[in-house]
Amino acid sequence: MSEGMDGDFTAWLRGRADEQLRALVTARPELIMPVPPHVEGLAARAGTPSAVGRALDRLDRFSLSVAETLILQPGPLAYAELRSILARALPHGSRASDKRYAAELDTALREAVDRLRTACLIFGPDDALLPAPGVKEALDPPAGLGPPATDVFRHHSPESLTILLADITGIADIAPAATDATDATDPAVPPGRRLAALLADPATLGRLIGEVSPQARAALDELAWGPPSGRVAGARREVRTATARSPVEQLLARGLLGATGEETVALPREVALYLRAGRVHRDLSPGPPELDGVARDQTLADRTAAGQAFTFVRTVEELCELWSHDPPGVLRAGGLAVRDLKRTAQILDLPEWATGLVVEVAHAAGLVASGGSVDGEWLPTAAYDAWRLKATEDRWTLLASAWAGMDRAPGLIGERDDRDRPINALHPDLRRSAASEVRLRTLSVLGAAGPGIAPTPASVIGRLAWEQPRRRVAHRDRLAELTLREAEHLGVTGLGVLSGHGRALLRAFPPYGPPSGPPYGQGAGGGGGAGKAPAELLAPLLPEPVDKVLLQADLTAVAPGPLTSDLGRWLALAADVESKGGATVYRFGEGSIRRALDAGQSADELLTMLERHSATPVPQPLRYLVTDVARRHGRIRVGTASAYIRCDDPAVLDEVVADRRASVLRLRRLAPTVLASKTSRATLVDALRAMGYSPVAESLEGDVLVSRADTRRTEGQPLARGGTATGPDPDMVAAAVRAIRAGDDAHLARRGPSDAPRGQVPRSPSTATISALQEAIRQGARVWIGYLDSQGHATSRILEPARMEGGYLTAYDETRAAVHRFALHRITGIADVN
Repeated sequence: MSEGMDGDFTAWLRGRADEQLRALVTARPELIMPVPPHVEGLAARAGTPSAVGRALDRLDRFSLSVAETLILQPGPLAYAELRSILARALPHGSRASDKRYAAELDTALREAVDRLRTACLIFGPDDALLPAPGVKEALDPPAGLGPPATDVFRHHSPESLTILLADITGIADIAPAATDATDATDPAVPPGRRLAALLADPATLGRLIGEVSPQARAALDELAWGPPSGRVAGARREVRTATARSPVEQLLARGLLGATGEETVALPREVALYLRAGRVHRDLSPGPPELDGVARDQTLADRTAAGQAFTFVRTVEELCELWSHDPPGVLRAGGLAVRDLKRTAQILDLPEWATGLVVEVAHAAGLVASGGSVDGEWLPTAAYDAWRLKATEDRWTLLASAWAGMDRAPGLIGERDDRDRPINALHPDLRRSAASEVRLRTLSVLGAAGPGIAPTPASVIGRLAWEQPRRRVAHRDRLAELTLREAEHLGVTGLGVLSGHGRALLRAFPPYGPPSGPPYGQGAGGGGGAGKAPAELLAPLLPEPVDKVLLQADLTAVAPGPLTSDLGRWLALAADVESKGGATVYRFGEGSIRRALDAGQSADELLTMLERHSATPVPQPLRYLVTDVARRHGRIRVGTASAYIRCDDPAVLDEVVADRRASVLRLRRLAPTVLASKTSRATLVDALRAMGYSPVAESLEGDVLVSRADTRRTEGQPLARGGTATGPDPDMVAAAVRAIRAGDDAHLARRGPSDAPRGQVPRSPSTATISALQEAIRQGARVWIGYLDSQGHATSRILEPARMEGGYLTAYDETRAAVHRFALHRITGIADVN
């Protein structure tokens, strides 16, 4: 882009209203990071390749096509002419003559032009639209076109181009020369420019294309709509129109194809535009493609999603309880080991991908964090204790919001990275900068389908391709597929339909919510859902938790539905889950009862809890199990010697000492009822339990140490949402625009350099100079000083002193039109300015 064009763009940008500048900054927040000093700085930053590329990446296919059409024009283009060009690209049968399609084109074009102008990707009035600086370079090549003829034939020798021109024009006595002439028939013009001028002439192109065979014409038609290049053996061969035999040789001999390498050819842009017959794009749709899908009952979809949401919340709670008392370790490189993920998946009775999703969402919500950088463990945080006290619908909202806004892709767990290493859960390699944006756009597409419609994955991916055609296709499509699977598992969707509470969730992530498309008319409970929070819509759909279980004589308990949080936690402590499904089956055993006793409960408390929450009398075998384990529990006491074993029954200690498995504990009898060991208390307790005993740990005072699962916690904070999920803060945008305007006013009002005073350089004593400078700073006066440069030459300066500190004077130097720092010892003297 020329300097004149840059100046026009800066002047146009300076003339925009503050509201329009705020809209620009909102659409392109990277332009104020940091805030430019003035409008010229804003214009320069808006035209940088990285900034232009980011802005173009946000465009849909139609808006991008409008920008591509503009950059192909030699000069400014009027709005009406732009519409005429785009109308030719409408699909067959939907030309601008059709009133319905004409109205759709008018609406879409006006929105696209306004959007491009707001983002400063185009500028100017409707009668003279131009691409902004940097856009043409960022979109090269546009619309699937190849390079211009000058680039295609750039590396051809003047002699070969002269021969090619002779075959095209029939004039053989053309000698190459280097002048600035532009006439295609002037022999003084360089042959490359003459060839480009010939290929830009429709009459010449029509004649040349008419001379080739049908097979060659078919090859041209195939290349016209892209890709515009191909591979041909011996592409740089010497061919003439008289001796050309194959279709490719016919095209090469007439300049309709050009060799760009030893085995590559390209179709010049001028030829492609002629073949497209006035169209820049082949089939251009003003609107997004229709979403194909299955119609389902919205109420049924909402209830299905609510059931999934409830299950997901309980699974996260189960994970945190599991890791409270049996936390997995943190890998040296970060993340969760594969074996720990497999073990957790088995306990949660979930596939590994679903377990990875649960782990990642719990981490993103701040419920799970690393307990240390060296030999650390993955532990619940203090935030988990506050989270589990909330209502189920509020807990789900926190989890779903964390999932929607996180910059991680849990679906990639188990896959291989670029170095063929497995990607672990909770590993930093799971971060994907586009994950949040693709996730939210996918949900927005589901919302655009309307109530009760479950779009097919192919149609969702097709819509995403229309909304962001410049995104990496494979990466975006993979993330979209993972989003559809994860949204169903979290309960954001049900039966493939975006739920009412999922739709409300999107409203927290502008500009993705509320999604476009038909309004969601009915809420989950049959009332209006507009404006309600996700928790409000989800709460009526959640199953009522039960506080009763069915105890059976085979030491099992059947939960006929979701249990209350307290009862569920207690049962998870006192029993082991045997099976899940419509009803959860728990099994009581010696180990589970001992686990409850270790947590500080007595036999009477266990039996009382069972009686309170059992719909049937407590079976006798279960009573016997509880009392028997409790009778043996705590008979052996373990303390610190490093550790010691204490038991009131000497026979039990005799049995322990005689056991060959106890040899590694290095036990020594201190008294008939006391054994000492050099191992730690925790190791001693675990070893005795492995031998079949039921010891408990005690303090130095002899008190029983209660081991509670919820005491193992670590510090952690919820992860911040990605920058793509929400726009910049409006107050920050307004402040940035005010700063740019103020800086621009100062920039425009700055004075140019003034001439140095004539006459002898001022000289005065140092003390007088310092005093005079201090007085000038107080009064804001201008002064004339003499100053020695780095070579020792004395120069005259006119200054406006600002401050003096550390042996330096900071002042505005009128003779240089800039702020400078002056070393005080180099100032020769001071005088008043006449």
